[in-house]
Formats: sequence, C-alpha cells, structure tokens
Amino acid sequence: MQQIRVAELFAGVGGFRLALDGYAATEDATFQRDAAGPFKTVWANQWEPPGSDAKQFAWRCYEERFGQGSCVNEDINRVLDDLEAGKVEIPDVDMVVGGFPCQDYSVARPLSQAGGIEGKKGVLWWDIYRFLHLKGPRYVLLENVDRLLKSPASQRGRDFAIMLACFADLGYSVEWRVINSAEYGAPQRRKRVYIYAELDAPEWDLEERVKDGVIASAFPVQERKDPSSFWIPDDPYEATHSFNVEASKRSPFLNAGAMQACQVLTANVLEAYDGERGTLGDVIVPPGEVPEEFYIPEDKLERWRYLKGGKSEERIDKKTGFKYRYSEGSMAFPDSLENPSRTILTGEGGTGASRFKHVVKIGDRYRRLVPDELDQLQGFPKGWTRTGMTDGQRAFCMGNALVVPIPHAIGKVIAQRHCDGES
Repeated sequence: MQQIRVAELFAGVGGFRLALDGYAATEDATFQRDAAGPFKTVWANQWEPPGSDAKQFAWRCYEERFGQGSCVNEDINRVLDDLEAGKVEIPDVDMVVGGFPCQDYSVARPLSQAGGIEGKKGVLWWDIYRFLHLKGPRYVLLENVDRLLKSPASQRGRDFAIMLACFADLGYSVEWRVINSAEYGAPQRRKRVYIYAELDAPEWDLEERVKDGVIASAFPVQERKDPSSFWIPDDPYEATHSFNVEASKRSPFLNAGAMQACQVLTANVLEAYDGERGTLGDVIVPPGEVPEEFYIPEDKLERWRYLKGGKSEERIDKKTGFKYRYSEGSMAFPDSLENPSRTILTGEGGTGASRFKHVVKIGDRYRRLVPDELDQLQGFPKGWTRTGMTDGQRAFCMGNALVVPIPHAIGKVIAQRHCDGES
C-alpha cells in the first residue's frame, strides 16, 4: 500500500497525527490507536508565541508521545524563510494538515504584482499558503472554527473567499463541511469546519461532490437545503476588496460546499447518523482519580450558581462610569451526564469560579472536570496530556485541540481513494 507522507502544521499535542498515523502503545495499551491508512507524518511544527520556553508545553507533550526530534519548535514563518534561503530542508510530503486560528486574512498586495500575494504579518493562513506553494502536496486537510465561513462581520464570507481564491491560484479544488462532533457519536458538542483540498483534481460535479465527496463519504448527510452556486474572484486581492460588499449582512457560504476553478456550490446539509451517541458521563473517571482541589467547596457553590444563572442587572463601567443593563441567559448547573458535553474551552483549568467551565455532580459533591476527562472528550487516550503539565496547561491544550475521530474518519476515505487511484 502506497505511503502517504504528512506534514502537520500548528501541531499542538498531535491530534492530526494521532488520527491519521494511529499510535503504537509500548507501555500503556489504552493508548493504542489504529491508523486511518498508510499515513506517516514525516515533519511537524509547533510553536507557541512569544516563544518563551514556559509556553512550549504542547510541543513537549508532542515530543514525549511521538519521540524526540519529531516536531520542530520554531516560528513557522521563520522556518519557511530559512527554507526559501536554503538554510533548512523540509521533506517532500503528499499531504499537509493543521488547525489554525480564524484571523483577518485580507490581502495587502495584488496577485498581479511581482512577488505574488502578501497578507498581514502574523496571520497563519499565509504560512499555510507559503507551505503549499513551496511543497505542492496533493492533499490538504485543515480545521477551523465555523465562524470562518462568516467572517468578518463587515463583509461576511470574505475571509473564506480569500482562502478559496488562494487554493484556486495554486491549482487546488476544495470541499468544506461544518461538523458537530456530537452529531456523529462523540461525547462533546464541538462544531468546526473541516476543509479538504486536492491538487490537480479531475473535473468535479460540484453537486455530487457535496453529496458524496471525501468529507460526505466520511460523514454522510440525509438532505441538502438552500443550494446555491456562485463564482469567487480568481485573485485573493480582488476578493479582499469586492467579495460580498453589497450584501455583507449574510455570508453566501453555507455549512457544506465545494469549489473548483473558482466556481462554488454550497448548501446546508443535515447529518445522517444512527450509531451510538456518546455522553459526558462516558468519560467520567472513578472518584479515586479525582484530586481534592477539583471539588468545589460548599461556601463557593453560590458564586458558581450566580455565574451560571440568568441575569438582567444594572452595571457601571469602571472606566467611564456609564450605567448599562447587562443580560445573559442561564446555563445548566451542573452539566448533564446524560448528554454530550458543551464545547470545552482553553480556560477549563484552575480553581476559580467561571460561567464557562464544566461542573458535574457526582454523588453529593460538585466538581470541575479533571484533565483526563478533557483528553477523552476530544477523543485522545485518557492521560495523553499527562506529561508534566499543570491542570491549566492541559486544559489549554485540549481547548485548542480537535476531536480526533473526525480527521480519523476523513483520513480513512482519503486513504481508500488514494489507494484506489480516485480522488
């Protein structure tokens, strides 16, 4: 079976690598994971700004799990500068994967000018674009928050149109899909957009691609609503200034779609799934594995109830003295063990009361989720981030991570079609 060599960008604690390569456990059999296919990650990069050693805990976890030297811990922008200068080498790869922040992707220089397009400094999409330009992998699989399809508020959908124009410029055809992991059996409600791109793909029927492309084959849909077709500019600079300017209150990009040669077909789809459905209760560890500091003292419970409860109250801005009415709805307290959890965030760690941290009631006591439970909510083996990190650091890593079974399922389809000679 032909190997698919992978580069993992913005690698975090290795969610894509775990999903695609699998994991051969040597000491703890519970860490064992099957590969999605003949994937082999041959290069990875993880760097947390501003670059201080104390901030590189995700990279250290990656290296502990996958081996010393498995991940480059340098600013990817600087690495690509060195690659272009001939100072370093990056092996040729068949596939690039990564999760990256949703940022302002506006283009500062037109494609028609010498030197090509140029975006804002520090925006990580441009490093992905550079990597694709320099290495030309056949496949790309990316993950982002679903608001990417709607940003910015002043010009809805512009940022995604810029990305699609960049892909088209390099010769890629693209599928995308917003997937809520709980709708396909995961124990956490986590809605993310997955973007699959393929270089020099044969001609696609865009309607069929939305129905039975790579992502839809991994995560079937039962119906499509509100289909529409339109063209995006073939120049990312033009997309920056002209895309959806007059109709900016609503993004034209719906929760699924495909693009080839700047033509887009998009629709809203509903999942088709009849398998087992996970719940928060599935990942709860035995009481003997919960340190005392995770339990909420009786005298602190009222503060938690207040933060979780609905509010409509007058407040005063401390800087200006301006009075205003603050309102927000109530949240479940405690979180239900019978349903999938809410989306976990980077701030789940620490003992302080918070509106957004999960709280469960076990017996007569309330407590926060322990890091081993956060690992499992993301589909990692229990204890994956148990590598010398603090509670807060482990929560930060899982809040930034992806739900591992999602790219695993997509990878299985990519591998099958790759081996069959399809796309």
